[in-house]
Amino acid sequence: MTDVFHDLPNLDASSFQPLDTERLFPQQRSIHGPRILLLYGSLRERSYSRLLTEEAARLLQAMGAETHIFDPKDLPLPDAAPEDHPKVQELRKLAQWSEGMVWCSPERHGAMTGIMKAQIDWIPLSVGSVRPTQGKTLAVMQVSGGSQSFNAVNQLRVLGRWMRMVTIPNQSSVAKAFLEFEETGRMKPSSYYERVVDVMEELVKFTLLTRDCSKYLVDRYSERRESAEALSRRVNLRSI
Repeated sequence: MTDVFHDLPNLDASSFQPLDTERLFPQQRSIHGPRILLLYGSLRERSYSRLLTEEAARLLQAMGAETHIFDPKDLPLPDAAPEDHPKVQELRKLAQWSEGMVWCSPERHGAMTGIMKAQIDWIPLSVGSVRPTQGKTLAVMQVSGGSQSFNAVNQLRVLGRWMRMVTIPNQSSVAKAFLEFEETGRMKPSSYYERVVDVMEELVKFTLLTRDCSKYLVDRYSERRESAEALSRRVNLRSI
């Protein structure tokens, strides 16, 4: 090991950690169903992002997951209310409870909706020493009123990376969503429905694989070099 550090003069040996297979493959594994929080981005009475989210929740439950769908009604805009607002506290507690998330937004003007973004913005990068989203899994979906598009899911992926989440490769984009649901609100059989099943299957698998080692997966050399006080100052910047 000494020879290795000799060839890496810029490396802080006290902060460097070789691969720890015991942390990556812990013997003690969680036995409860994956805990999945689902967010949707529309308040319309017949919200297709909500209907798609409800369909996803049914599939997750059939796969053994515990689910909770957050209702964004009455959630204030970020910075327009104190952090102890009841809806903000509800969302943040659910974010901490969850082991994975589903984000589903309509595409509006070529982007995710403000309602969707507001929910994500209210989930902080850090609460004290706890990061509510770090290392958790994420599946992204969108609905469109017209032809198929991927603008909203692409934006959601960027946010997932920023929130340091493990965003799964698969995704769902439902075009002309008004044609894909029965009057009862249930999704019709189609290739779009099959893709949703694929995405939820993948989310459950990734969550089961990563939830017991998520802290290790996102453990960073650069942050180990920082003092706890310096790290807290950096992740809680209020000047931006």
